Amino acid sequence: MTGYLGPIESQTLKNTYYFWQVLFAGKHAQLVVMCLQPGEEIGKEVHPAVDQFFRIERGEAKFVFNETEEHLVRGADAVVVPAGTYHNVINASKTTPLKLYTIYSRTTHSDGTVHKTKSEGEAVEGAEHHR
Repeated sequence: MTGYLGPIESQTLKNTYYFWQVLFAGKHAQLVVMCLQPGEEIGKEVHPAVDQFFRIERGEAKFVFNETEEHLVRGADAVVVPAGTYHNVINASKTTPLKLYTIYSRTTHSDGTVHKTKSEGEAVEGAEHHR
């Protein structure tokens, strides 16, 4: 098997990189851990043909859907974003990093990809991540 086996909670909690640390990228799915600093956000994005799962391990996140619907979620909460839904994830805390992981139903990054900062991720990935 060439997949992922590991302590996802502890890997998510110890991750300090923003965008991203890809733990697994297969033909049909990828697993990515993320850390958003206080007030930081992923940025508005949409995946027309990709469902996306998020699990919050620590902190508080504000999810914004289609620019009008907002939800505050906390550690141990999960969110599924259906394909075609514009969404943004914002660290709602002013003091605590947000630790989360996400599973895309389609691979969009290479296995092992690490982006230590948001600006690095945006420079490397460009608009591809927002499709």
